[in-house]
Amino acid sequence: MPEERAIEELDMNTFPTKESKETLFALVSPEEELPRPSSPPKKTAWKICGSNYPLSIAFIVVNEFCERFSYYGMKAVLTLYFLYFLHWSEDTSTSVYHAFSSLCYFTPLLGAVMADSWLGKFRTIIYLSLVYVLGHLIKSLGAVPIVGGHLMHMVLSMIGLFLIALGTGGIKPCVSAFGGDQFEEEHAKERSRFFSVFYLAINAGSLISTFVTPMLRGDVQCFGGDCYALAFGVPGMLMVLALVVFALGTKLYKKLPPEGNIVVKVFKCIWFAISNRLKNRSSEIPKREHWLDWAEEKYSKQLILEVKALTRVLFLYIPLPMFWALLDQQGSRWTLQATRMNGNVGFFVFQPDQIQVLNPLLVLIFIPTFDLGLYPLIKMCGINLTSIRKMATGMILASLAFAIAATVEIKINKTTDHSKMLLTTESQNFHFQLQYHNISVTSEHILEEKNRYSLVIHGDQSGVSSILMKDMVTSTANGMAAVRFINTLDKDVNLTLSRDVSISVGEDYGISAYKTLERGNYHHVQCRTEDKDFSLDLGLLDFGAAYVLAIINRSDQGLQAWKTEDISPNQMSIAWQLPQYVVVTAAEVMFSVTGLEFSYAQAPASMKSVLQAAWLFTVAMGNIIVLIVAQTSALAQWAEFILFSCLLLIVCLIFSIMGYYYIPAKPEDIYGLEDTVLSHIKENTKNLVTKKTKL
Repeated sequence: MPEERAIEELDMNTFPTKESKETLFALVSPEEELPRPSSPPKKTAWKICGSNYPLSIAFIVVNEFCERFSYYGMKAVLTLYFLYFLHWSEDTSTSVYHAFSSLCYFTPLLGAVMADSWLGKFRTIIYLSLVYVLGHLIKSLGAVPIVGGHLMHMVLSMIGLFLIALGTGGIKPCVSAFGGDQFEEEHAKERSRFFSVFYLAINAGSLISTFVTPMLRGDVQCFGGDCYALAFGVPGMLMVLALVVFALGTKLYKKLPPEGNIVVKVFKCIWFAISNRLKNRSSEIPKREHWLDWAEEKYSKQLILEVKALTRVLFLYIPLPMFWALLDQQGSRWTLQATRMNGNVGFFVFQPDQIQVLNPLLVLIFIPTFDLGLYPLIKMCGINLTSIRKMATGMILASLAFAIAATVEIKINKTTDHSKMLLTTESQNFHFQLQYHNISVTSEHILEEKNRYSLVIHGDQSGVSSILMKDMVTSTANGMAAVRFINTLDKDVNLTLSRDVSISVGEDYGISAYKTLERGNYHHVQCRTEDKDFSLDLGLLDFGAAYVLAIINRSDQGLQAWKTEDISPNQMSIAWQLPQYVVVTAAEVMFSVTGLEFSYAQAPASMKSVLQAAWLFTVAMGNIIVLIVAQTSALAQWAEFILFSCLLLIVCLIFSIMGYYYIPAKPEDIYGLEDTVLSHIKENTKNLVTKKTKL
């Protein structure tokens, strides 16, 4: 049977004797590529309410909302987690915070390569979202006090943050570009609006998470302190939801196949053009219009044209990192500034890490205001506000925001001066002469430079003596109140300040260490001696203040707490940060939203994700700038803000000059060549002689 079938198939494929077949041949230049086969018929995409918006983008926008909730919710409490859970310094916490942020914007290049060269955007988003979820799980475990010791917490935190950076960074360039892919070219206006809606989803997620996660951290107590595990766990659950929502839209998406390893092609094309030019430096060889034209011997004109468009935009990106260096300090330096301000605004008491909610809230207000109000008004005035001009204006506004932040910082630093003593060495002995009634006593104490002290003097019938106490030099970094006690009783006293904070103070002028407490009224603090229970009224313990409370026994009023202030409470309201947030958010809307759309519009079709990754790479470089300054700068904080402000103004001038000479690419400039090649081939086929070939 098999032999018979083979013979039958051979008979079917055999031409009759001496019969000829006619075949057409088209001549193709070696530099030109063969035209691609026609695409399969497009399936009709479901639209939203009869509009030109594909239904698939609803799943993409909801996915982005949940993912941004996950990312910004975790990031909102990250600085304070480093400070008070891992017990790192302010500079170390700032550096690690920006190192993590930088990594989150380096990994988009990896995601773009995976999407454009291997998996396609859809599968890249799915796979890296799974990595993202795993990172959140490990990060939450690292915030559980009973899981290992301090070293284990650090290891789990760093592994979790690395996986989160890989996940969030890897999907960043894919999600926005994947959303743009859902639109047809004739719906460019709708696609432009999509990027605004996309940015609204980002900031809606950021708004809610930035408000909620600090409350989960500070208002919920677990394991005897702030509940960082819950503050990290809830964002992790939102990332699981983001993955589920995105997967539900699978059948609706337009999934463009990967274009091949386009990044490698681009680098090879650039390298060949440079090396070929260096080999042909003779004056007898004709010059070419563009340096990339030296790659024509090996690469197609279409690829060279696309690489030209890419390199022109990448050159324009060079000054951009400085803008991100300023914008991303909202979660580090500006949060630390908020810890030294009074969070009580009357109707609500803000946590220091909660004030960041202003940024996404204002973004939600500003995007429609700018798109529907400000930009059309400017256009009516005859001003052509191009993408480059919008971005330059955003730079100027960000510089102004940091000048405002510097002014606020100077105002915060104006505290009541103490009596100062000039030392001739690092430490020095001082003699204090004390007079009490008719008794005069000299006591000796050692003072060290750059410290603050209080001298406690007490006397009785037999004489007078003194105790030197080292005070806090600065306010508590998290805006909490610091308290310590002096026990003038002849018995030890145990105080319960809250469910998790208790202090034991020794008898006869024993002095406790400082304890930090949430800001609030402490009217009934339970106290106990070996034979008596009583309560003390400590009154209001305010933001950033440091108090000394002496437990005294007044014969007429009983046991009382006599309160003094080592450091005055934070006097400046946190509401003073509002102007700098308003200005920097306006800068972000003009710069970031415009840049996101500009990156997509200027990218060739095969390089959408790559250019998105390059845009995000500028964010990574901005965070590295902050990291370097945090580790090397010896400037006061207000001076550092001024430094950043001036640097951005200089960069803005450079960017404006570069933008003046930039000519935006048009689709026909990039894709017109393909049509020319095809028409050229068709024209040649008209003059071809039909060849008869015997097969």
